[in-house]
Order: sequence, then C-alpha cells, then structure tokens
Amino acid sequence: MSLQKRQLSKEVVKKIDLKYLLSLPAEYNEKKTDKWPLILFLHGAGERGENLDQVKVNGIPKVIEEKTFDLPFITVSPQCPRDSYWPLQVDSLNELLNTICEEYSVDEDRIYVTGLSMGGYGTWQLAVSYPNRFAAIAPVCGGGIPHLMPFIRHVPVWAFHGAKDDIVPLYKSDEMVDALKACKGNVRYTVYPEANHDSWTETYNNEELYTWLLQHKRIKS
Repeated sequence: MSLQKRQLSKEVVKKIDLKYLLSLPAEYNEKKTDKWPLILFLHGAGERGENLDQVKVNGIPKVIEEKTFDLPFITVSPQCPRDSYWPLQVDSLNELLNTICEEYSVDEDRIYVTGLSMGGYGTWQLAVSYPNRFAAIAPVCGGGIPHLMPFIRHVPVWAFHGAKDDIVPLYKSDEMVDALKACKGNVRYTVYPEANHDSWTETYNNEELYTWLLQHKRIKS
C-alpha cells in the first residue's frame, strides 16, 4: 500500500432558491441617484418554510409591518428552507446580497446583518465567512465558533441576549464576545437581566440600534 498524490478540479453549479421580503425607504428614488444602506435580517428557526408571512412574525419585518417607526434602509428578509439552517446558507445569502446590489441602489459600504436565535447564529457565521462585506453586525441570542472571531475583529458588533434564555444559553453569546475582546475586536454587548429567549422584541423596537448601525461604514481587513 502506498500514498498517491491526486487533485480534484471540478466546476460545481449550485442552484439558489430563496424567497425574501424586500422593503425600500419611502424616499427611495427609482432613478438610483442616491445610495442607501441595507439591512439583511435573518429570522429564527420557527419561521422556516414556504410561507413568507411567517417572516413577519418577529424582528425587522414586524417593525416595518406594524409601522413602529420608519427605517431609512433597504431591508431584505429572506426565508430559510424548512430543512436547512442559516449557517448552512451563507453562500446563498451572499449571492442574494449580490443580486440586491445589482438591482437596487445600495451603498455597499453600509451593508449590515442582524438576526435572532438561528438567525443570530447565521449572523455570526455570515460575517466570518465574508469578513469584508459588512459595515456592522447585530446578532441576537445567537452563538457560533469563538476561535473564528479574529476574522471579524475589524467589524463593529453589538450582541444581545436574555440572561434567562433557556433555548440558546447566555454563555453562547458570552463566549463570542469574550473571544472578540481577546483579539481587540470592536464589540458592544447588551444582556437583558429578566429576558428569556425573546430578547429580540426589545432589541428591534429600540431605535438606538438603527442609529448605531448607521454610524458605521465598511472597514476591510
């Protein structure tokens, strides 16, 4: 028996099929004379499937649907396939962003990603997979792989979690934030002392989050 050197070289074509909700600012100009910031919102596991109305249940689509306040962003809220998971869809999400940037007047230096629960995990994973794409990220009650945090130490992060979360334990965000601090990352962390898994309602109803996002432009590593 001997070891033989081999190489695989093969072009793979992947079909991407993502439904999504799109919202344009009231002042959006179809002539594309102005560039607009964009928020990509990733929902939780319970909103997976084929019914896009489910995506409106929580988070940014709910804020828009209920007209809580005006958001000066292009917002894109895709729906994860029922049998999948956002961290497995990062390449598809990146292609969705490419398409939106081609079709709409997007300021590519002001693209932000945020998500809750499964979407929080997706936020972390998308950022480390494409560390030069985002101006800032805001994962809510998510988690990820702490040792990958050096890849996004240049990306401003505001993480949120409920101290009493019994679905995604608080330590999942703790370890990501600690890893960012250890590599001198730009991180802000809000823990709601009395919140269980729903740390997203207070987060997305807080206009300070959107003001904070707009303070940041993309910094490439």
